[in-house]
Amino acid sequence: MASRASTRLKKLTVSALLVALGVLFLYLGSLLDVLDLSTAALASLLVAYSVLELSGPYPYFLWLGTSLLGLLLLPQKSPALFYALFAGYYPIVKAIFEKKLPGWLAWILKILVFHVSLAAFAGVLKLFFPGELSTYFEKPWLPLALYGLSLVCFVLFDLLLSRLIPLYYNRLQKYLRIK
Repeated sequence: MASRASTRLKKLTVSALLVALGVLFLYLGSLLDVLDLSTAALASLLVAYSVLELSGPYPYFLWLGTSLLGLLLLPQKSPALFYALFAGYYPIVKAIFEKKLPGWLAWILKILVFHVSLAAFAGVLKLFFPGELSTYFEKPWLPLALYGLSLVCFVLFDLLLSRLIPLYYNRLQKYLRIK
């Protein structure tokens, strides 16, 4: 009984530290405006680690805590918004889809999740920051080009996560494992 409570306490402590580290990553993206999406993707790697090592509800708590604290504390909200609406929960979704579904169906659903997240991100920007999106609609081809580029970036992000997971198991888990 004591070891089960000790394990839960370790997982909770690691989750809290990961939330702090995730908010720090998002804060760096908030300070350096050109890195806002990159730091959100970097913070999502913490959720991927949580999925691999902690499992259970801890990845969800990590995503939710980092999202809320990022949205509350950051001076520039776009990294936290991107993290909250896509990058933060995507490693969880990826793990569920790839574990339970055939490869082609998992890809279709992951792309669907990406589209819904992209629409939610654009909707929130339009609703709360109306001037932000107006510059992207000055030229008629620009929204289509941005969509295509974002789809390519999503596929690369997914493939990167798929490559980093075996790297973690083969090289890093012996150092970062929670015992």
